[in-house]
Amino acid sequence: MGYKTSWLAVPGTSDGVVADALGLTGRVAMDWESGTETAYRRGVFVASPVDGWTFAHGRVHLGPGNDNDSPAVLDWLGSLGRQLGDFQYFCTDRIGEHHAWARVEAGRVVRAYCYDGMTGDVPMRLGEPTGIELRLGVGQRGLEECRKDWSEAQWDDWHAAMPNEQKVMAIARDWGICPLEIPDEEVVGKGIHGCPPGVD
Repeated sequence: MGYKTSWLAVPGTSDGVVADALGLTGRVAMDWESGTETAYRRGVFVASPVDGWTFAHGRVHLGPGNDNDSPAVLDWLGSLGRQLGDFQYFCTDRIGEHHAWARVEAGRVVRAYCYDGMTGDVPMRLGEPTGIELRLGVGQRGLEECRKDWSEAQWDDWHAAMPNEQKVMAIARDWGICPLEIPDEEVVGKGIHGCPPGVD
C-alpha cells in the first residue's frame, strides 16, 4: 500500500469507525494483503490498526474522484473531519505525476496541496506548508506564479518544486507514519473491505 493509490491515516481509532465514516457497504473481512490488492482494483480497504494508526486505502473509490479537484476533495475531507476529528490524506501516482496530501485537525482541513503533472496545474492549495514540505522544497508554488516569459531555467526551477511519489512518502513519514515502512510482522488481524456510497 502506498504507491499509485490514495489513503487515509487516522490515529487512535478502529477500522470499524473509519469504515462507518466512509459509509462502506458490502463489507467483507480481509487480511492486509488480500484487502490491499482488492482495493487497488475496486472499493476501499480499511486495515486493522497498526502502531496506533488505521489506514483506509483505495485506488479508484476513495474520495470523490481521481482528479483531486479542490472543492470536491475539500468538502469530502471536511465531512470526514466532522466524524473522525484528526487524520491525514495522501494520493500519489507517478504515471501522471499526480500527487496530493492533506491534514485535518480537530475536524478542520488545515493543510492541503495537489499537483497534477498532466496539466501542470495545482488545483488544491490550502494552508501554510509544514516543516517537512519546506525542507523538501515542495508544496509552496502554484500555477498562478508561472509566467509565459520565463526562461528555461526558471521553468526548470518551477518543475523542481513540484512533488514526486518519494516526497509524498517523506511527508507521510514526517506527519506520522508511512505505509511502505510498516513491518510485515505488525500487520495482523483482519480489516474491512467495502464500497463507498454510489459504488455497486
